[in-house]
Amino acid sequence: MVDAFAPSLTSPNTTKLPVSISSESVVGDDTDWKKIVALCDALVEITHSPVVELNRAVAVSMAFGPAAGLELVDALIDEPLLRSYHLLPSVRGDLLMKLGRTADARGEFERAASLAQNARERDLLLARATVCGRPANERRTWS
Repeated sequence: MVDAFAPSLTSPNTTKLPVSISSESVVGDDTDWKKIVALCDALVEITHSPVVELNRAVAVSMAFGPAAGLELVDALIDEPLLRSYHLLPSVRGDLLMKLGRTADARGEFERAASLAQNARERDLLLARATVCGRPANERRTWS
């Protein structure tokens, strides 16, 4: 997957990758999520960062569906650097919600809220947890 981008991504200037990923990330149907996955693959190879791997899982979920993303997120659960990172259970909750596993999603959003460092994020995550308990026709999605 990365081969198509290899000539431009192997330079020592790794700041080009996040900029490339950011420039590909547009709102709406125009986003080339498969290209973003390829760019994230290259960034993971360079940084070996679990946070980048989590971001890659989000891109994979957008390109190939929430089940594919969840599989990658689940592989990161025991990563020591992500144990207290609120975005891991937040992303996991979002993917579980998209898969219709609302009870599991609620627990993840509550866990994420307990790890969040600021009140706004905590409130948003608790609101998402509350939504998980509502009937499907009353749920607002954040996709």
